[in-house]
Amino acid sequence: MDIQRPSNARAKKIRRIIYAAAAFLLIGGVSYGLSRLRPAAPTVDRATIWPDEVKRGPMLREVRGLGTLVPEDIRWIPAQTNATVERIVLRPGATVHPNSVILELSDPQLQRDLLDAGYLLKGAEADYANLKVQVNSQLMNQKSTEASVRSDYEQARLQHDVDVKLMKEGIQSSHVEELSRVKEDQLAIRLQLEAERTRVATVDGHVSRTDPSVQNGTVTVDVSMDKPFPPGSGARADLSVDGTVELENLKDVLYVGRPVNGQSDSTIGLFKIVGDGSEAVRVNVKLGRSSVNTIEIRDGLKVGDKVILSDMSQWDNFDRIRLK
Repeated sequence: MDIQRPSNARAKKIRRIIYAAAAFLLIGGVSYGLSRLRPAAPTVDRATIWPDEVKRGPMLREVRGLGTLVPEDIRWIPAQTNATVERIVLRPGATVHPNSVILELSDPQLQRDLLDAGYLLKGAEADYANLKVQVNSQLMNQKSTEASVRSDYEQARLQHDVDVKLMKEGIQSSHVEELSRVKEDQLAIRLQLEAERTRVATVDGHVSRTDPSVQNGTVTVDVSMDKPFPPGSGARADLSVDGTVELENLKDVLYVGRPVNGQSDSTIGLFKIVGDGSEAVRVNVKLGRSSVNTIEIRDGLKVGDKVILSDMSQWDNFDRIRLK
């Protein structure tokens, strides 16, 4: 005879609900875990970055500016009578003294000679303007060359440090360390020579006047020389010069080399080299007072931290990078 079997529909329904809930939780957990994963860190060539180490100690605040040499006192010598220039005793650029004879004058034809001299002056001014443009162009080229050599020197110095460590650990031959040391020494000499090509002479001076107005964020100052220029320096009126003004000497501050985008009293993101030097993470750094090549650290870094000072704007969307 037929025996009625008990129905298990309710048990099947409970199992389906349990399976669906478990699948839902599993999918949600996987999705949440994937959302918490950090994006893959990009790889940056170590030779293309410019690192520096945070230090504590005195920091000299300086600013740089371009200017021209001008005489402090100008005295015009008027002619007592109408006269014609008979002979030019001293030519432009010659050294003069209180009793020096510059011109010999005679009968009155001075007006005609004055017109001729005016034409010569305009021609000389045009030549001077052209020469000034050429000199400025050469100066910029030399500064670019110096910056390139400085970058090569820093890379060679870092490579030499690495080779020394590898040699001490027995991983690398001493010949490789010697080659990197020779390269570093050669680049140091080139860097010194390039730095000396735009400077014929260096003279100390002091700020004698500060312009009360500010133009395009720049303050104009007058600097009086404390002693004469050395012989053979070629110093003369309207000569372009490069000046560095010392603002103050900070005795005990935390500082580092000035980043490419580092401005005084601002907060920026810098990549700090961590671990064994194969990775860098972005940290917020509060900057303080700045100098030509250094800047004060107020928060975000400590002594011994190594940060990247070169332009890293192309990695703004990443919080960490790998260094190779």
